[in-house]
Amino acid sequence: MIEGLSHITLITHDLDRMSAIVRQVLDGREVYASGDETFSLSREKFFIVGGHWIAVMEGESLPTRTYNHIAFKIDAAMLDTYKERIEKLGLTLRESRSRVEGEGQSLYFYDHDNHLFELHTGTLEERLERYRQGGKA
Repeated sequence: MIEGLSHITLITHDLDRMSAIVRQVLDGREVYASGDETFSLSREKFFIVGGHWIAVMEGESLPTRTYNHIAFKIDAAMLDTYKERIEKLGLTLRESRSRVEGEGQSLYFYDHDNHLFELHTGTLEERLERYRQGGKA
């Protein structure tokens, strides 16, 4: 039986640049850096982001951008703050998909390795309730 999410690993061409994104945009706290002593496939760092273990490991960037993404929950009052952080690091904002009222707001951005992140204000419960109501209102 699945007990929960263990961790998410992101492969990056530039470990320092990705670490800056995790710290400065996602409020990640670094808890491990391998340095030159690697126990896994390559140099890596571990972060705690919103209570979750995020690993970043050196390797080849993703070849293309897709809609596959990781979404983090944020407070709606912080949308502008997060947008400023994303822009300050020169990351590419992606236009949000169309939404119906009541399912929350999102900021989407790509890192330098083609990973897509979403910062979302809603919850699963809110979205399901809105979808049960039907219509595009």
